[in-house]
Amino acid sequence: MPDKFDILGIGCIAVDDIFYVDQYPAADSKVRAKRMERRFGGLTGVALVTAAKMGARCAFGGLLGCDELSTFVERQFHDNGIDTTPATRISGASPIRSVVIVDASTRTIVYDASGATNSEFSGPSEDTISDCRVLFLDSFDVPQSLRAAKIAKRHGVPIVADFESDVGMLLWLADHLIVGESYGRQIMDDDGLRSLWCVGRNAVVVTRGERGATYLSIERPGEEIQAPAFAVNAVDTTGCGDVFHGAYAAALAQNRAMEDRIRIASAAAASKAQTGEIPTRQELDLFLSKHLP
Repeated sequence: MPDKFDILGIGCIAVDDIFYVDQYPAADSKVRAKRMERRFGGLTGVALVTAAKMGARCAFGGLLGCDELSTFVERQFHDNGIDTTPATRISGASPIRSVVIVDASTRTIVYDASGATNSEFSGPSEDTISDCRVLFLDSFDVPQSLRAAKIAKRHGVPIVADFESDVGMLLWLADHLIVGESYGRQIMDDDGLRSLWCVGRNAVVVTRGERGATYLSIERPGEEIQAPAFAVNAVDTTGCGDVFHGAYAAALAQNRAMEDRIRIASAAAASKAQTGEIPTRQELDLFLSKHLP
């Protein structure tokens, strides 16, 4: 019988058509792209690819369709060694389709999510969820994430969460809550990170891009820690937050301490920004050997 999955992800997957331009187009104008590429995206999708590149055994337990975009997504998963057996395939479903316009300083995303949820989708089985080492969730399909989180809680499976919008009570079920600064400002009160702490929480992390990350951890109770970012010349920051989450989840599945998880996740995100590509574990080790935070 195969080993259990290190990470089971349920959530957002996307196909991103990225257009690189010198300057964001003005209204009623036409701009020629310097280049265009199609990438696999989505919060959970990119996190799983990152974790797999870090050496974790990953699986996707979300929704797939039977269309060309779903085939593209499944091929990306398989090329990165990610198991799609726990996924549900429903005719008419489809990944999110995104058009991303990137210039020297901004990134604009226009997306269509009309086929990315389906009332027939019931999620992976309780046995599949209970038998993974880490459950990864995002805020895309809150009812399904909430169901999975409750199962994980019953079986003591740690939950790593990447939320970008209101998720109700799901916010308080995540053992490892990692949010970007913008969303963090929306959900924190005057107590800052401490306002997001609750019984059962293991870590709260707010990522701040080139200003690093701030976190609380059960390993150092009550101590708010500022972790510096790695200084790099960024060429493409698309998906860096998702890379941070995936590297963190992989390090958690490998039973690394909180300080190591943050360092690995920060380095993975910085390497992605520097090269435009998600690093492998070997590339990350080389990056760490050459850079100081």
